[in-house]
Amino acid sequence: MTHLHRTRTGAAAALVALVVLAGGCTGATGGVRGTPGAAGLRDPYFPKLGNGGYDVGHYALSLAYDPDTGRLDGTAEITARATQDLSAFNLDLSGLTVGGASVDGVPAAYNRAGGELTLRPREEIRKGAEFRATVTYAGVPEPLVDADGSEEGWLRDDDGGGVVAVGEPAGSTTWFPGNHHPSDKAAYDIALTVPAGTDAFANGVGTERRTEEDGRVTTVWHTSEPMASYLATVAIGRYETGTATALGTVPVLTAAEPEVAAESAALRAEVPAVLARQVRRFGPYPFSAAGAVVTEDGTLGYALETQTRPVFPASSFDRTTLVHELAHQWFGNSVTPATWRDLWLNEGFATYAEWLYAEEYGDVPARTAFERAFREKANWAFPPAAPPAAGNLFDPPVYQRGAMVLHKLRETVGDETFDEILRGWPEERRHANATTADFTAYAEETAGEDLDDLWDVWLYGDERPDGP
Repeated sequence: MTHLHRTRTGAAAALVALVVLAGGCTGATGGVRGTPGAAGLRDPYFPKLGNGGYDVGHYALSLAYDPDTGRLDGTAEITARATQDLSAFNLDLSGLTVGGASVDGVPAAYNRAGGELTLRPREEIRKGAEFRATVTYAGVPEPLVDADGSEEGWLRDDDGGGVVAVGEPAGSTTWFPGNHHPSDKAAYDIALTVPAGTDAFANGVGTERRTEEDGRVTTVWHTSEPMASYLATVAIGRYETGTATALGTVPVLTAAEPEVAAESAALRAEVPAVLARQVRRFGPYPFSAAGAVVTEDGTLGYALETQTRPVFPASSFDRTTLVHELAHQWFGNSVTPATWRDLWLNEGFATYAEWLYAEEYGDVPARTAFERAFREKANWAFPPAAPPAAGNLFDPPVYQRGAMVLHKLRETVGDETFDEILRGWPEERRHANATTADFTAYAEETAGEDLDDLWDVWLYGDERPDGP
């Protein structure tokens, strides 16, 4: 994520919900041996985000949107595998009204408690079994206001007709139910139905376009590679588009609102070239599609690396930010943090990608950027691997000091070994999750040396060293 100089840069409730459910639903035959899945994954910053007891493999989202009223009608079909015997399980959903729920085609009891939607299937789900939960819902989605004051979720433009959906860290809960923690990645199919004359985009490859009997138009978007829910996106409105091919086979779709289409066209056309340069440094591109969406300023307050198709407000659509968000396709989107405490693995690498790009194509050594960042007091407010609170996740230390960690690693192990780490890390964890400890262990194994002194000072240390 890149910000426009903004330095964003339950257990009791769940128990009450399950007690309510128990009074009004049919128990499993033969006695219930399963237990309810956890109502949160105890993330260090968002303990109620995500849910236990199952792993999602696929989301099929059918969304119909009315720009005049702002109403969203949705059906979410969630295919998952139980990781324990389940008598009930939770989905994260903020706002909206649930119209019904089923599990494997059989109606299921459900209950709302805050941001938790609890489903109790008629029959318990055995550990290891695959199941399909279907939820219908509707309403006018409301954005979330984060601890730092920024907005995320289903964001409508000033005219009310256009929408852009962004979800870091929890905004996707405002437009579809799911297991909204980055540790549970899944494939997606998103069908968007909108009035004729309105454009609609989501992640991945467009696979279908059809006109409904009522004249509305449906487009379907397929993401085959695993995706964390915070990287899912939707853009609805009027757009001018451009198409190209990157890396020989990867379709590139860019879209810009008409008011900013002309001014963004040249840079949008550079997406294939930027990806080609990054492939040389980071290894094979990890996805089946690429692109960018550019909106007028006002709706979206920051750029975000939404998978395969990052989104940008016009004022942040510059080459540096494009490099940053495309680098996230490797670092953050393919290799995704196991918890939000590991976010520096996203932002430190994407920021260092900016430094590398400036070094290779702008004749500005990465050491120069490192020294500039070293002098900034704000970068030393806390260690990049230990933000003090959720409101600090997008503060400068996560970005700038995270990049400093990587530059010190480069200077310690040498360019050849560092390049091996830079390419090998996204290959090692391709389409998976990773912790900070995973990365430090990988770097040490690749370098063949103990790097504790480096991590202690630059990654975990509280004080700024005497010199860079």
